[in-house]
Amino acid sequence: MSTRLQVVVDDAELGAIRAAAQQRGMTVSEWVREALKDARRRVSGGSSDRKLAAIRAADRLAFPTADIDDMVAEIERGYGEATE
Repeated sequence: MSTRLQVVVDDAELGAIRAAAQQRGMTVSEWVREALKDARRRVSGGSSDRKLAAIRAADRLAFPTADIDDMVAEIERGYGEATE
């Protein structure tokens, strides 16, 4: 389902939007939808305090690690054993 959104802009702004859309080979509607998607992506998904607390909590955890090449080799050996 689609809903129409009406936005009032002055003539100069509309001209700039039309030029930007034309430069990208898009209609004004397509350009505006893309601009809105980009703006939504830039909006933070939560407070910075909450994010920092999650990072600090994860930093306190200890898990076994290995060299990435060793891990990949071990995984690949496991794939070979599963198919044999």
